[in-house]
Amino acid sequence: MNTKLRAFAEQVLVVLNVFILFLLIFLHKLTVPYWLQPAGRMHPLVLHFPIVLLMLAIGMEVYRIANRNTNLTSFYKNFSGGLLLAGILFTGITVIMGLFLSREEGYGGDTLEWHKWTGAAVFFIASVIYWVRNKLWYSVTASWFFAVLMMLTLIVTGHYGATLTHGEDFIMQPIYANIKKPSVPIEQAIVYEHVVQPILENKCVSCHNPNKLKGELALTDSIALAKGGKTGKLFVPGNPDISLLLERVHLPLEEEKHMPPEGKPQLTREEITLLTLWIRGDAKFSQKVIDIAEGDSLRILATAILKPEDKDEKYDFSAADETTVAKLNNDYRTIAPVAKGSPALDVSIYNRDLYSTKQLDELDAIKKQVVSVSLNKLPVKDEDLKSVSRFENLRRLDLNFTDVTEKGLDALTALKHLHTLSLSGTKLSFAGLKDKIANLKSLKTLSVWNTGLTPEDVAQLKNAYRGISFIEGFKDDGKDTLKLNPPQVKNDEMVFASAIPVQLFHPVRGVQIRFTLDGTEPDSIHSPVFDNTTIIDKKTTVKAKAFKDGWYSSDAVTFDFLKNSFVPDSVVLLQPLNSVHQAEGAKTFFNKKLGAIGANNPAWANFWAGVRKNDMELVAMFNQPVTISSYGLHYMLETTTGIYPPGLVEVWGGENESRVKLLTTIKPVMPEPGGKPTLETLEASFKPQSVSCLKIIVKPHVEKDRRFLVLIDEMFLN
Repeated sequence: MNTKLRAFAEQVLVVLNVFILFLLIFLHKLTVPYWLQPAGRMHPLVLHFPIVLLMLAIGMEVYRIANRNTNLTSFYKNFSGGLLLAGILFTGITVIMGLFLSREEGYGGDTLEWHKWTGAAVFFIASVIYWVRNKLWYSVTASWFFAVLMMLTLIVTGHYGATLTHGEDFIMQPIYANIKKPSVPIEQAIVYEHVVQPILENKCVSCHNPNKLKGELALTDSIALAKGGKTGKLFVPGNPDISLLLERVHLPLEEEKHMPPEGKPQLTREEITLLTLWIRGDAKFSQKVIDIAEGDSLRILATAILKPEDKDEKYDFSAADETTVAKLNNDYRTIAPVAKGSPALDVSIYNRDLYSTKQLDELDAIKKQVVSVSLNKLPVKDEDLKSVSRFENLRRLDLNFTDVTEKGLDALTALKHLHTLSLSGTKLSFAGLKDKIANLKSLKTLSVWNTGLTPEDVAQLKNAYRGISFIEGFKDDGKDTLKLNPPQVKNDEMVFASAIPVQLFHPVRGVQIRFTLDGTEPDSIHSPVFDNTTIIDKKTTVKAKAFKDGWYSSDAVTFDFLKNSFVPDSVVLLQPLNSVHQAEGAKTFFNKKLGAIGANNPAWANFWAGVRKNDMELVAMFNQPVTISSYGLHYMLETTTGIYPPGLVEVWGGENESRVKLLTTIKPVMPEPGGKPTLETLEASFKPQSVSCLKIIVKPHVEKDRRFLVLIDEMFLN
């Protein structure tokens, strides 16, 4: 690296140190614009390059210092220094990308904080090494100290990064997966704890946990599940048809709101059915499996899942050659032992576009060891089952959502050990199936939900084959028209300075959103259709409803868009807030974050500042005088729980805190007790005034010596 280039790079290094330190201090105030967000998302892509550079450079530095009195050339010294400088610069860029990414929705918690600070520490430690590497006191001991410190910091940073992206137990998961967990006796099993929660842990918790709170939603326990997320409750007990959890699961895979996201392990049909049945049964968190009626589909499915694998079953065949099994594994077919040390193998085949019977025929060398085959969602035909019949020791066969019919079951009569057969989502007829079942002598469980069989057909099969458990899932009886969820707002912020486009959406395809801006209830005829072209430039209440043919319309939902032309340069509270409703302290009132109604929504607790025992007094200062002519505030009204409007609001303004005069007072009319919780605004206009200081006093409502709680999330000045 030539002298001029090195000098320039060193100047950039100084700038990066200052800039990153600035970002770390003021990160909580940073809003990353949409056009810069792709840079933040490149963080996981580029971080490996600077890590390699730093490791090489630190290793070369230790070697250089240990041999500084030998004939090491100046080229080696310059090369190691240039390599270290390049690694530090790339590390700085990577840290900045990571800080940008951390400001996106869904990142938070202690893990993020540790990853952020240890990642920054890597950059700062490397910078220190670069600046002191040529000092006389920089000895072998010092070089080893910094090298070990750097490596430990890199390891810790990588650990927390992996936890953020892959989940807390990502590294140890293969070991945990092979640790035999004690089976839960059916008599003690709880539906949520032992059936529902494991599904969420395997498919959802990696993105919805306290450390990676996508959509402000955690699915780690029953409290978090009942609380819901940014868009409200996840489910409506007793009504899976309008539960958000299942709406997201049933969206097309390519939809942005589909859950789990494309590329992540998807829920199986059995898992979706379990969640649906659990919600339909009122989503009870403490219900035991044995408390459900014996013939209920939820109990049958839960029992099948909880029934411990017969891992101690004695097989009369030896294990397959490990090399052969390894060769047969590929990108569209996995083969694994059913249990540690067991000769029995489980086969799963994927990729609908690449499927052919050749993938089954290629398993001839291990046909004796295969006891379980999954062909779920593949274009399997009746004639393909002849290839399946070659697995003479087959116990379990998954043909869910394939193209087989009952006619192909004749090929399976040769399987003397087949006890579990899944045919859900296939085209079956009662007349053809009833006699075929008799030929499957060992069959114990048959899944037939979402097939051509009617409930009456299944009832007859249950009566004819009492030794077989029929899993029929549930079917909508068609008597109840489904009701749409309300529309949702897509705007990140609903407090604006000049003008803002209204952004509404609905997760269900084909839904028409109609809205009003005058406070009236939207209807399906006269109200305008929302088309993403509505722009508002003043305080506006938007009401919206969702409509779709064949569905009941949604309830009306209200969104308040508030205009605030002036944000104070500093705000100080003169009296303490309620201990429960602290929000962001003095910053709460001008941070553009609106609260919500309902304890299930985190915005209920996180965004409201409240007082009861004392007045709310704050002083707002402007570095340059501003001319204002109105003041307003946004508050919650929930009289049934003692949350009332302010009793009185006073707004004082002037040059400084000691020279202010009363600009306006607001004394709202108190509502009658009862009624639904709502969000309200108070606003008052006055003669335009030039002010550098505002003093705002909000007094709680007092009635018969009782002081009522006041909750405020935002104030606005125009």
